[in-house]
Amino acid sequence: MKMKAPQPFLFETGKRAVLLLHGFTGSSADVRMLGRFLQDNHYTCYAPQYKGHGVSPDVLLTTGPDDWWQDVLDAYDHLKSLGYEEIAVAGLSLGGLFSLKLGYNRPLKGIVAMSTPTRMDSSSPIIQGFLDYVRNYKKYEGKTPEQIDAEMLAYADAPMDTIANLKDEINEVIPQIDLIYAPIMVVQGKKDQMVDVNGAELIYNKVESEQKELNWYENSGHVITIDKEKAQLQDDILAFLNTLDWHV
Repeated sequence: MKMKAPQPFLFETGKRAVLLLHGFTGSSADVRMLGRFLQDNHYTCYAPQYKGHGVSPDVLLTTGPDDWWQDVLDAYDHLKSLGYEEIAVAGLSLGGLFSLKLGYNRPLKGIVAMSTPTRMDSSSPIIQGFLDYVRNYKKYEGKTPEQIDAEMLAYADAPMDTIANLKDEINEVIPQIDLIYAPIMVVQGKKDQMVDVNGAELIYNKVESEQKELNWYENSGHVITIDKEKAQLQDDILAFLNTLDWHV
């Protein structure tokens, strides 16, 4: 079965722009509903698709955080090139980490950091999450369970370099978030089993933003943008964006 790779999307409507960033092994589809909701409420939204994501895991392993960060910078510049002078960012998981990084590298009206990893070790659920992604991808390709089991053996050690690079990225970004002064909304689902949920408080306490809020969602897991409380999350993000000091 040939799978159609997810694509970047641009939903244009008003002069206020929001950059939407997906997570590791995720795709622009994870922030698409949020993008449509914000478009309906007069915010232009653009979501890039990171290199190596939404395609074969073999391709994903040839890329890394430096490639994906460049995709984020290119997406920000793309909005600028289209004439959007005021930009906010909302990111999920790795996208949340990149949202923070963007916050001390580029001018932003505001930041929404959702389900953001703040630490990683060898027992991180992200490793198993990657292997689950590989298995599911091969299943969608139409391979038999026997083929999948045989091919999974090749991935037993393969993700470690990728995970190590992710760990380095987290260790680079989190110590610098006290350089963030833009308004920020930190979002965390209490049923998230992929990241340390206490990291949300760490982010909230460490950023220097004068305007900041920490929102907990009792019944949501890691991919909070499409989970049970997505409607409440959308309303909360809209309310936060509406408080920002837009001049357009």
